[in-house]
Amino acid sequence: MILEGRTFAAQLRAPLAQRAQQVQKKLGRPISLCAIGSTEDYGAYVYLKKEVQAAEKLGVVAKVHEVNNHTPVSDFLDLLKQASSNRDVDAILIPRPLPDALAESGYAQFIAPEKDIDGMSNISLGNLFLCKTWEEIKKLNTFVPCTAMAVIRLLDFHQIDPQGMEAAVIGRSSTVGRPLAHLLSCRNATVKTCHTFTKDLKVSLQNTQLICSAAGQAELLTPQNTPAGSIVIDIATNLDKEGNLCGDCKTELLLQHGCRVSPVPGGVGPVTLACLLENIILSGEKKI
Repeated sequence: MILEGRTFAAQLRAPLAQRAQQVQKKLGRPISLCAIGSTEDYGAYVYLKKEVQAAEKLGVVAKVHEVNNHTPVSDFLDLLKQASSNRDVDAILIPRPLPDALAESGYAQFIAPEKDIDGMSNISLGNLFLCKTWEEIKKLNTFVPCTAMAVIRLLDFHQIDPQGMEAAVIGRSSTVGRPLAHLLSCRNATVKTCHTFTKDLKVSLQNTQLICSAAGQAELLTPQNTPAGSIVIDIATNLDKEGNLCGDCKTELLLQHGCRVSPVPGGVGPVTLACLLENIILSGEKKI
C-alpha cells in the first residue's frame, strides 16, 4: 500500500490563502518572510526558491538573502539578528546545509522563537525536548521542525497510530531524526535510533513495525533488511543511478514485501511544504 501525501497536503494548503488575507487585513500589511539560503548547495537552494514561490502565491511577501562560503560569519549573524528584531518580519527560514563556518557559528540561538517556522532555534528545540506527552506538544507556543511533524501528520492521515509500536528512525540530525524520534516517543511508540555507526541494520530493524528513514542513501531499505509487512516512511531525497529522484527505499520491492510505504516523490515532501506554509501563516496570526 502506498502512503501518498499529496491529497493531505492539498487539504492543509486549501485554507491558507484566506487565512493570509485575514492576517493582512488585521495587521495592515502582508505576512513577511525572511529566507536565508546557501547558494553552495544547489538542490537545497532550488527547493528554497520553490518554498518561497509557494508562500508568495498565498500572499506572503518574501525576501531571499543569499549566503555562500565567502560570507563573513559576522554578516550572517547581523542579518539574522536584524530579521529577528524587526517587527515587520514575521517568519524566518534558514534551510540547511549551510557553509561550515556559518553552520558552526551558533546562529540558532539568535533566531526569535516566535519567527522560527522550522523549529530550529535553541528555544524551539529545547521546548520540544522538554515535552513528554503529545498533549504537551500540542500546547507549545513555539514551532516544531516541519519534516518531523509532517511524518506524524501523514501517519495520522492514513489512520496509523504509532502508540505501542516498535519504531526505528534512521538518521539523527537535529532537523529530522532526533525531533522525529522524540515525537514518536511522545506518541507512545518505543523508538530506536539508527545511524551511520549502526553495525547491522537488518538486526537493528528486526521486529520493528514502523521505520522512518532519513539516511540519504538510495536503496538502503530492501526486503533483505526490512521486516515484511512493516510501515516504511521514506523521508530522504536522493538520486538513483539514472539520475531520478528517489528516497532510501526500494519502493516496489517493499510493496511486494507487504510493506506500506510513503513514496519519494509524493509522500512526506508535499506534507512538509504544507506544514511549512501553515507555520508561515501562523507566525502572522500570532501577532493578531
